[in-house]
Amino acid sequence: MPDTLDDLTHALVDAARKAGAGAADAIAMRGQSVIVDMRGGTLEQAERAEGVDIGLRVLVGRRQANVSASDTRPETIAALAERAVAMAREAPEDPFAGLADAAQLSVRRDAAGLDLCDPGPAPAPDALMRMAEEAEAAALGVAGVAQVQSASAAWSRREMHIAASNGFSGGYARSDTSLSCVAIAGTGTGMERDHDADSRVFAADLRDPSEIGRRAGERAAERTGARRPRTGAYPVIFDERVAATLIGHLLSAANGVAVARGSSWLRDRIGTPVLPDELDLLEDPHRPRVSGSRFFDAEGLATVPRAIVEGGSLCGYTLDLASARKLGMTPTGNAARGVSGVPSPATWNVVLTQGEQSRADLLREMGTGLLVTSLIGATINPNTGDYSRGAAGFWVEGGEISHPVNECTIAGSLPDMLRRITPANDARTHLSRVVPSLLVEGLTLAGA
Repeated sequence: MPDTLDDLTHALVDAARKAGAGAADAIAMRGQSVIVDMRGGTLEQAERAEGVDIGLRVLVGRRQANVSASDTRPETIAALAERAVAMAREAPEDPFAGLADAAQLSVRRDAAGLDLCDPGPAPAPDALMRMAEEAEAAALGVAGVAQVQSASAAWSRREMHIAASNGFSGGYARSDTSLSCVAIAGTGTGMERDHDADSRVFAADLRDPSEIGRRAGERAAERTGARRPRTGAYPVIFDERVAATLIGHLLSAANGVAVARGSSWLRDRIGTPVLPDELDLLEDPHRPRVSGSRFFDAEGLATVPRAIVEGGSLCGYTLDLASARKLGMTPTGNAARGVSGVPSPATWNVVLTQGEQSRADLLREMGTGLLVTSLIGATINPNTGDYSRGAAGFWVEGGEISHPVNECTIAGSLPDMLRRITPANDARTHLSRVVPSLLVEGLTLAGA
């Protein structure tokens, strides 16, 4: 068995070349995780996992195949490579498949300076249990909370290495510590549920467990007595907790794969307005201590800060090598992959321009309408941007929260909605998607 992930990926590439591949790239991941779930002050589940997974992509001419395994013995690697080459020879030709040219490769081959991995030791299960217990107790201490559905604490560390026959070799490690709490308030058919959670690269940055539990309890208690709102056309504020979904739909439409296959309402829209003129949507893959950061992508290309939207207008698409070749554009260093699939485009860290008003200011500006704190399901037409989602939250009258609401649907045209958003100033800046609460005028609300 190869000693390191570096050795392992090179062994996979070498085996592929010996088996007849014209080119190949490989990814190896080693992970450790500890998860603890508490309920009723007792341990409900404790899980520890460790393992190594490998993935190999081979190219025979313009035909490609991908195989994966969790067995790293030399005989398995050899068999894996032979199987991949045999599969590639039977695959249909893809004129856009291929590795990066050597001149395109990143000179950075690690994550030094990005602070992506907490150097501290793995926490003992007892420490995670105490965190979950503290969150659960805080939630139960909130008036009106009947029970805590779950309080979970988790830690993970993942190492990744990529090597390819074009000469690229690089890797890094990531860590994550998280805590979540789901509280239930009310009784019988009037029960309502809500949650709070936090996840950080460094455990020391995690919010206090009692604060997370208390906020989960307060949110659940605030939702008791929810009823369906009246049907009509109203302004809607997407709370900061869910506002990133709107920007996520924009990012999905700007994904090179969707654009290349013609299933995006942003096709042929580069240079046209998609957000209000004063707003930018920027990607920065080099932010320290943020989960989406990296110096190179899954194809070995350098990542760079870029404007996805600037001055309200779309600047470009999110591209890996294949989608860039198909569209006749330059790749943006946004390829992502796991062990079981070929690269595809993905965004890293994005930041939407924040406004000068608080969420309370937006509520007063809205007057009467819906504050959405939870979204359920999604129907988004990728070609037209027609938007429909189940929602819950709070009804607002005279700029003040009146009562909780549920079982309603909000609908509109996503391109029109995005052009009319007004941002607040309440985004959490440590997240990979920094998006504040957003006010959208004139949506259709289906309720009672």
